[in-house]
Amino acid sequence: MEVKLTEIEKQLTPQQIVNELDKFIIGQDAAKKAVAIALRNRWRRQQVKTEIRDEIMPNNIIMIGPTGVGKTEIARRLARLANAPFVKVEATKFTEVGYVGRDVESMVRDLVERSVVMLREEKTNEKMSEALFNVESRILDILIPPVKKSPSFDNTTDNEVEENAKTREKFRQLLKDGKLDSKSIELEVLVDQIPSLQILGPIGLDEMGMNLQDIFGNILPKKNKKRKVKIADAKKIMQKEEAEKLIDMEAVVKEAVLRAENTGIIFIDEIDKIASRSSSSHSGPEVSREGVQRDLLPIVEGTTVNTKYGAVRTDHVLFVASGAFHVSKPSDLVPELQGRFPIRVELKSLTEEDFIKILTIPENALIKQYQALVATDGVKLNFDDSAIREIASIAASVNDEITNIGARRLHTIMTTLLEDILFSIPDKIEDDEIHISANEVQARLKDIVKSHDLSKFIL
Repeated sequence: MEVKLTEIEKQLTPQQIVNELDKFIIGQDAAKKAVAIALRNRWRRQQVKTEIRDEIMPNNIIMIGPTGVGKTEIARRLARLANAPFVKVEATKFTEVGYVGRDVESMVRDLVERSVVMLREEKTNEKMSEALFNVESRILDILIPPVKKSPSFDNTTDNEVEENAKTREKFRQLLKDGKLDSKSIELEVLVDQIPSLQILGPIGLDEMGMNLQDIFGNILPKKNKKRKVKIADAKKIMQKEEAEKLIDMEAVVKEAVLRAENTGIIFIDEIDKIASRSSSSHSGPEVSREGVQRDLLPIVEGTTVNTKYGAVRTDHVLFVASGAFHVSKPSDLVPELQGRFPIRVELKSLTEEDFIKILTIPENALIKQYQALVATDGVKLNFDDSAIREIASIAASVNDEITNIGARRLHTIMTTLLEDILFSIPDKIEDDEIHISANEVQARLKDIVKSHDLSKFIL
């Protein structure tokens, strides 16, 4: 069975991928270039001859750089761009076999689960229009129950049956036109009787790819509960239910597993935390770190993992790892694992000029976010160019003097700067427009910036 690539994957060239990433991430051109090539190679691999296709392995990437410079955001945006199954895991959450904690195979199970959910949503959306007729019929059954003539001892006449059918058709048209949307009806909805529980232990049920609903679902069937809702809301609830009934879940699972195997992306954060530090004189914790690396190795190399959806191969899953590597170095990872991440890109620390761009250029820029929030209270928020430069300067300064947390520092500074404004509107602020100048930025933040102790705790 051939993997179906989305139209986006078919069309995007590496340069176009970088252009899309530029809309959300400032700088880090080397990392963008590396992930763009990796994504395009997915499409290229699907075009080659079948005999060699399975031999083409993905070039896994390791991104090296301080926190807050865009490592996670690059991987997340890439997956969203490709509409590919994506999971982010932290290497520190895993323990080697025999210890209490998550085993490394759980990342593959999470990936497959995500793939199934994504594909089910896609197929459901495709069936929405087809399900609409069934939804209308269900609502009509509640409003005007159908009259059918029974073959024996029934006083129902043909005229009554015909009149009922005509009335139902009239109401069906009213439903289509939305003229009954405000009317309320009583609707039965399914309710799970089994509470959501997590079992703790050396091997939790979540690690086995199972949950209580999977085990006891047939023993304790779902319960119907009546709710009174408006027809407009009932349509949405029923449409999703009816669309899901039209889906062949067996085919969805089969395709989802293939998609996870061939287009899935697993982002392993904080991989530097499981590196054995060459300068360390303590051997105890290092054994555990190396144990996680050894367990991780077959997953990245390519192995088969058992999930509740069947066996899943990881040979063609793209692995993107990242770490700050302040204490350890990439060469401190076990050699075999290093070899499985052939592409290494270094992300640079952000400068004051980068902060100015981050505040203003991306589609989700921080200033644009706050302007949108304040606009909901009927107030327009404006920042002078000098104010933006001052915010960027303070962020760069605090990062240099205290701890470099990259662009995340901007969130803290902006929250502190706008705290009084966000608290006061719309109660105390009567103006429709608020201007933030460099002087105001200095006035609100100067005492915090000057005091090293205050900066530590507030910024």
